[in-house]
Amino acid sequence: QVQLVESGGGLVQAGDSLTLSCAASGSSFRKTFAMGWFRQAPGKEREFLAAISEGGTTLTYADSVKGRFTISRDDAKNTVYLQMNGLKLEDTAVYYCQADPTILTHKPVALYDYWGQGTQVTVSS
Repeated sequence: QVQLVESGGGLVQAGDSLTLSCAASGSSFRKTFAMGWFRQAPGKEREFLAAISEGGTTLTYADSVKGRFTISRDDAKNTVYLQMNGLKLEDTAVYYCQADPTILTHKPVALYDYWGQGTQVTVSS
């Protein structure tokens, strides 16, 4: 199994910045896994936001967050981060992380086996 614990969410104003963290652990987790972030807004499907390969050599972002969000990882801590700048009202969602060797293939969300509890980000005007 893979345990994922997200943190760092909160209530912010439009234009603010926020950094999310996610610690991965569990018997199935491997430091070689790619790691990533997803989010789910009310009434919408969970969507991919960003992913980072082992060692951080490959980064990929959804168009909706490219240039505003930055993903990074600390392999010593098995932790992935999401630095979010210029937050918009439409960024309001529950944010989830992933640790999986196939994130960079952009496989369907339904095919992931494990999810954390997520962390709520609410952007107000």
